[in-house]
Order: sequence, then C-alpha cells, then structure tokens
Amino acid sequence: MIILGLDPSLSCTGWGIVRAEGSRLTHIANGQIRTDAKAALPDRLAHLDTVLAAVIADHAPIQAAVEEVFVNDNPQSTLKLAHARGVALLACARGGLTVAEYAPRLVKKAIVGTGGAAKEQVQAMLRILLPGAKVAGPDAADALAVAIAHAHHRPRV
Repeated sequence: MIILGLDPSLSCTGWGIVRAEGSRLTHIANGQIRTDAKAALPDRLAHLDTVLAAVIADHAPIQAAVEEVFVNDNPQSTLKLAHARGVALLACARGGLTVAEYAPRLVKKAIVGTGGAAKEQVQAMLRILLPGAKVAGPDAADALAVAIAHAHHRPRV
C-alpha cells in the first residue's frame, strides 16, 4: 500500500510517500512545497493545492495521513496553519484518498518510542527506518514520519 504523509504549513508543507507491505517500509519520494510569503493568501493556498494534486497524480497513493493542527501562542499562526491543512485535506479528498489524522505526539511515539522526542531524534530514526532515503528537509522528514505512523496504526484489511 502506498501512503502519502503530509506535514501542512503555509510557508513550507512537507510531503513523504512510503510503501508499506506488512511491516516492511520502503521510501518512494519526499519533498517540500514552499509558498511565497509576499503573495496573497489565496494565491499561496492555490499553489499548495496545485503541487499536492501533482504529487498525488504522480505517485498514486491509496491512503494519506495528515498531522493534526497544534495551537500556537499566536492565533494568526494557528489560523494560517489551519488554512494550509484544509487545502491538504481537500487535495487528498479530491484525489480519492482515505485520510487519517495524527497528533504530533503520536507520530513521534510511533517513530522514536516517546511522544516528547526531539526533531533530531525523529530524523535519526528515519535514517534507520528508510535507509538510503534522501530527505528534502525537516518538513519532508516530518511528513515521512506521519506516513510511517500511519503505516503502523492503519486498520488492516
């Protein structure tokens, strides 16, 4: 089964795709979608949607996993994150994917074994779980972690 993991953000959305066959994981692709901070919000969201649609079309995942929103101290930042997350959910739905959502702590626990793991610990475990994968950056690493968490928690059919 091919799984798309997403770490939504208005500035840089990470995406990662893995193949899960039983407990075996294989890296397929990953990347980061950056938007122009000077562009209008609707244009940034449209760019995010266009690129996500292309990723879905290119890799044909069956399921998607999206990191849940966390509340920042700054309400404006939380709202921008929610906009990007909404576009990610819509792109997945439009692509015909079933979507699961995971809290950041659950993702960290699935990868490292503890929900309080640092980003560096998650990235170190990704190198073990997906040997040889060239990760595009920290947001792509987070997205791969979300995809792996889904591979471990998805319902088995």
